[in-house]
Amino acid sequence: MKKEYDYLIIGSGLFGAIFAHEMTKQGKKCLVIERRNHIAGNVYTEKVEGINVHKYGAHIFHTSNKVVWDYVNSFVEFNRYTNSPIANYKGELYNLPFNMNTFYQLWGVKTPQEAFEKIEEQRAEYKHITEPKNLEEQALVLGGKDIYEKLIKGYTEKQWGRPATEIPAFIIRRLPFRFTFDNNYFNDTYQGIPIGGYTALVEKMLEGIEIKLNVDYFSDKENLDSLANNVVYTGKIDEYFDYQFGHLDYRSLRFENEILDQPNYQGNAVVNYTESQIPFTRIIEHKHFEFGTQPKTIITRENPQDMTEGQEAYYPINDEKNQIVYEKYKQLADQLSNVIFGGRLAEYKYYDMHQVVARALEVVESQN
Repeated sequence: MKKEYDYLIIGSGLFGAIFAHEMTKQGKKCLVIERRNHIAGNVYTEKVEGINVHKYGAHIFHTSNKVVWDYVNSFVEFNRYTNSPIANYKGELYNLPFNMNTFYQLWGVKTPQEAFEKIEEQRAEYKHITEPKNLEEQALVLGGKDIYEKLIKGYTEKQWGRPATEIPAFIIRRLPFRFTFDNNYFNDTYQGIPIGGYTALVEKMLEGIEIKLNVDYFSDKENLDSLANNVVYTGKIDEYFDYQFGHLDYRSLRFENEILDQPNYQGNAVVNYTESQIPFTRIIEHKHFEFGTQPKTIITRENPQDMTEGQEAYYPINDEKNQIVYEKYKQLADQLSNVIFGGRLAEYKYYDMHQVVARALEVVESQN
């Protein structure tokens, strides 16, 4: 019996929106359902005081993949924003990523050779650690005491919610040192923010496609599944299988937003707070993503926390324990021929936005 839709797409974030757009172009009929009251998933931006506020944390698009860059720019124009975060450690300011500006701020060194020698001198104190057992040891071996204590330790412990001595060493495989005066955080060829915000980007992708908001897939799963020949699922994979192998672990975020009656609060879009005594990891000032000149400004403090019932899942915790559980769920997923699992939550994988775009296009290609 012919069903009403070719694809039921659960979730209107980047993966779901791209899939829906591409399949609609091919003449397929898609229905997108979204449990929130808005489209665009975690990249959603909301206009407040004339400023596009990144409601679920800062999103900066960067890629070296020209196909991906041209693809997103085919919907909306991107600006020239370059991510150059600042680290604040007990009132001292440092440029990120670690570059000649950082080394000058730390030690007063002015040449690449002086910086290199200082780093080697700091690393030498830990040469007795041949096999780092945790993140603290790994960071000390790679960068020495000053960089670790001022710029890594507090921030990372807040991010993961545990001491650095209890975080696996593999989280920091290497520390990229730049011996140039270059504050551009990313090495990618292309970088920017959609002019008008990410919601405008996803709106374009979903133009002409049927969308239903405030729909909880699991409260009416059987009925919703019956509407379409295929399902594209972008939610948590453990939830899809009713947690039969247990819950996967995620880190969540709590956002504190504040509208300030001043034009400029911190002079930069992203300032990281790297000391452990301050509970939040960073303050985002949204207007700087789009070079705003509005009379007011909006800031967001980001507080990482363990995910509990009712909170959003942001970062999969891809340690050994969780990977074992995920593989069990993936085996079940692979047996379902008419369900596609895509995106950060469904694949239990940390994806940047450009990787989600590439993955969605790859899955679309596999449908032909």
